[in-house]
Amino acid sequence: MISAIQPLLVSGVCCLLMFRRIPILGALIHLSLLIAINGQVIPDQVNPERLFIEDRLRREIASGTTEQKRNALFEIRNFRSERTSAIAIPALRDRDETVRATAASSVVFMRPREAVTALRPLLSDKMPFVRKEAAYALGKVGDPLAAVELIRSMQRDKDREVRAAAAFALGTTGSIDAVGPLTAALEKKPTENDEFIRRSAARSIGQLAENVRGLNESSQTPESFLPERYKTAAMLDITDVAESFPVFRSSEEVLKRVLLDRSETDDTRREAAFALGAIGNPSSVAVLRAQKGGPDPYLAEICREALIRMNIPE
Repeated sequence: MISAIQPLLVSGVCCLLMFRRIPILGALIHLSLLIAINGQVIPDQVNPERLFIEDRLRREIASGTTEQKRNALFEIRNFRSERTSAIAIPALRDRDETVRATAASSVVFMRPREAVTALRPLLSDKMPFVRKEAAYALGKVGDPLAAVELIRSMQRDKDREVRAAAAFALGTTGSIDAVGPLTAALEKKPTENDEFIRRSAARSIGQLAENVRGLNESSQTPESFLPERYKTAAMLDITDVAESFPVFRSSEEVLKRVLLDRSETDDTRREAAFALGAIGNPSSVAVLRAQKGGPDPYLAEICREALIRMNIPE
């Protein structure tokens, strides 16, 4: 079989020199290199075109202009490949802050622990928007190892957008240790400047509660007015999360206050309702029912969805 593939590979390698000048030929080469005898796909490590592209990306990141580096990083991101993502690591230390910020989302397809290790230093970057992008990237990685640094950023960073990004990212880490700090962020008196961090904190508590139940993807709130079949098709045997994880008990009381507080933004109250449904404590039923008839149709629908998820009849 290898002998049958060799002529194809040799032909492809020879034609690669013409790849940039003749795009159609390049596309045909790409197809021919991916297909082998009996429908087998040639692995990445022996795909000459892929190796050629990766070598170009390395050169551009090492010595290209800022624009070339950013374009290379976007290209790396589009591969969604563990191996190709690793090419972006040097860009995390680039002198240009825009390159560092762009690189953050290009390494998220590495193995989670490796990605966290690579991204962690950016949470101390001198530029706030780099720190913000690093926080969002760590959220995409979704590994509990990132929680300690994200909690620190949420509590101590001087930039409120970075704090909000860290709160947002904590919801996907799966770390129960984040519930207490997220709850503490909601215990503060709401102000106009901390709207997004409060909304993100409530959302992340709900995501962490869902994670305890083993849900692969968190619900997005506020949800659209979905057909009934989609609401009921997602039903699970939901019990009170706080029975197994008492840290959610104090969160529930804070979330109730947020839901009932008219000085909170609409989005924050909606996220609080979602989180209460995710925690699933029957003591939240009365509060959720009371908001079903309120003036905000999105909040009313989210409260209804929360009750459905808790298996509470209309």
